[in-house]
This record gives sequence, C-alpha cells and structure tokens, in this order.
Amino acid sequence: MILSPMEAVGRPDEPMDRQQGESVMFKKIFVLENEIQRYPWGSPTAIPEMLGVPPSGMPQAELWMGAHPKAPSKIEISGEWIPLNLAIERYPDGILGKRVAGAFGGALPFLFKILAAAAPLSIQAHPNRSQAEDGFRAENLKKIPLDAPNRNYRDPNHKPECICALTPFWGLCGFRDVSEASFFLERLCPATLAMEIEGLRKDPPFSAFRRFYRSLMACPADAGQAILKEGLANAAARAAEHPVFRWISALHETCRDDISVLSPAFLNLFCLDPGQALFLPAGELHAYLDGVGIELMANSDNVLRGGLTSKHIDVEELLGILNTEPRPLELIAPRTVSAQEAVYPTGAVEFQLSVIYVPEGPDGIPMGSDGVEILLCVDGDIDIAVDDSRRRTFLPRGGSVLIPGGVDRYTLRGRGKIYKASVPA
Repeated sequence: MILSPMEAVGRPDEPMDRQQGESVMFKKIFVLENEIQRYPWGSPTAIPEMLGVPPSGMPQAELWMGAHPKAPSKIEISGEWIPLNLAIERYPDGILGKRVAGAFGGALPFLFKILAAAAPLSIQAHPNRSQAEDGFRAENLKKIPLDAPNRNYRDPNHKPECICALTPFWGLCGFRDVSEASFFLERLCPATLAMEIEGLRKDPPFSAFRRFYRSLMACPADAGQAILKEGLANAAARAAEHPVFRWISALHETCRDDISVLSPAFLNLFCLDPGQALFLPAGELHAYLDGVGIELMANSDNVLRGGLTSKHIDVEELLGILNTEPRPLELIAPRTVSAQEAVYPTGAVEFQLSVIYVPEGPDGIPMGSDGVEILLCVDGDIDIAVDDSRRRTFLPRGGSVLIPGGVDRYTLRGRGKIYKASVPA
C-alpha cells in the first residue's frame, strides 16, 4: 500500500538547470511516501490510527521509511515521485551528505520502521556482516531466487537493530541464565526434558544451550508432542505464578503443535514501557510478541527463523550464526543531549535513534544536521522550516520527512514528539 503524500506549504518550482538544480534541490525538506507491509501478525488498527486514516480491516504490520529495494520510500523530485534508493543512486551526496555517502558507499545505511504486532513474530536472529556476505554469495551461486521461501540471505548486509516502545511492548531476547532456564524447565517438563535439563546444568553455558536448542528443535514428532503435552499442562496450572507460564499458553493459542512455544522458559522475556528501548546485536535469538514500537536497523532484510512460524526454518544455518552465551537484558534509556533531544546509545555505526520534544512557542527549536536524517512525528503537529527560508513543511502525527545532506540547519515549530533516525558522526 502506498500512502498519499502530504503537500509541503509554499514549495517552489524545481530549477531546470541540472548543476544549479543539484545545488538547490537538496536544501529543502522532502516529504516521504512510505509503504506498509501486510504481514499476518500485524495489527489492523495501530498503524492506521497513527496515520489518522480509517482501518481497512487487514493486518498492517510495518511501515517502512528508507531505501531498501524491497519497499523503498518515495520522494518528489521535479514533480515526479521517485523511489528513494534510485534517487540516492542519482544524487548520493545531495541526499546523504558527503560524510555518509563516503562512509557507506553511496547507500542509506539504515531502515526505519513503525512495527505493530498483534500476534507473535517468528523467533529469529540476524547474521553479522561477514556471515551475511558469505551466505548471500553461497545462495546466489546455488541460484536460489531472492524471493524463494527457502532463501536465508536476501542481501549481503548485517542487521543490528533497536526497538523502542510506543506502547507496552512484549518480546523475547537472548538466552537466560542457566539457573533461570533450569528453574522454569523443571516446572514445565520435569519428565520429558529431564536429560536436557541435566545437560544444561553440567555443560558450559554456550555449548549447553547450543546442544539444548538443537535437541529441542530437531526432536521427532512424537517426542515433541509429549514434551508439549507435559509443558502446556504445567504452564496452565502455574499461570498465576509468572508471566512465563502465561505466555507459553498464549503462544500455543497462536502456534499450535510448535515446540518453540516453550521459548519463554529459556529466552529472556521482557516488557518495554513506552520510551524504553532494547538493542539487538547480530546473532541474538529474539521474537517480538505484542505491542507497537519504533524499529531502527541496518538496511537489511536478512532473517533466519527458529520457531513460531510456518515459514522456512533452517536450524543448522541458524545455529551457525547464533550466539548462545547467556546474557542479561540491558534496556536502553535515552541520554539527554540538549533541552529537547535525547539519544538512545547503541554503539551501531549505521544508525542513531533519538527523541525530540517540541514545546509550543513562537521561536521554535533550531536543529543542526550532519548528513541525512528521517523524522517521524508520533504526537502532535510540527512545522519544519529550513533556515533562511519562509517555506515550511507540515509534519502531522504519523507523517515522516527526509532531511537531506544539503540541509545543515532547520527549525521545528508547533507541539509534538518526533523520533529521528540519523547516522552517528
């Protein structure tokens, strides 16, 4: 689905001379026309509500803002709406800025999303850069089509990502401490997983979880059904004791006969409050379960799945990229960098997420820019003006704009809350 563009106020005609045009056309704000991904797990109401449009009754899972070739945003240049990836190929320095274009080979290094989950996403992990390059090359040599159901690597890039909650946001991320996993598994499957639980306690955690996960995912169908039967009965009986048991029952309602519904017992279960965030490096097994959030990641669509899905699962390939070392969850709180802006620290070189609060007032908030940015308004209505210009771009709730590399200063006026995706200096 393509969203209708929002018109900028007072937009001048594009210059006709190419050299003059390139020096001028990227000193303004570009409204983004974005695509929505209709995955079955998506909420039918959350994204339409954010955009202020009537729901269609169909699931709307993700709104993509960026230049990924699968679903690039569009910008208007000389009266024509052009896919952002093609516009960047034509004008890399003008759109990205020389710093970003030089550092990332003339490509936008991040992908920005609104994610709205009304049902669990698949359990998954993403490769690091070298793994992605090797896997992409190997599958190309095998002539596996990019859209083939059994394709693991759809591009040669890695995919570190940051999720920031807009509503209470539930998910799974990374392997639990061995003692915690053993505690829950003993209460769920003391008979059918007795040997596996004993192995978790005896072996070093990294190899223990690798062996445990392989054994669980590859067990014969009859053994898997026995494990599920015992685990589900005990989860239902203990539902009042801990969210782990309630989520196992809830996952079973969505993904029946899938042994990975037991994952909350051995993966960290979390619930982000609005404004809290989590960074997921390469190789981290995770699943988003319920809620609406902002997702910012390297510009990749590589996903290796490990359960809660009817799509292709390649357990051995997944284990080849997986980090099975237990680690505690580290939630990210934004760090204040100015009176109105706070940054979520992740350490990623491709992207930086920040939140900007725009208070009412006549003067507005002056902002500096060092390379391409995407702004998403999640509350209120904002006017954006490039300094020394009377032209303003209207940014309503749910709207997004591209700040190109040719703009080094702009001013925000109105009242609202903005999330900004940029490239750290």
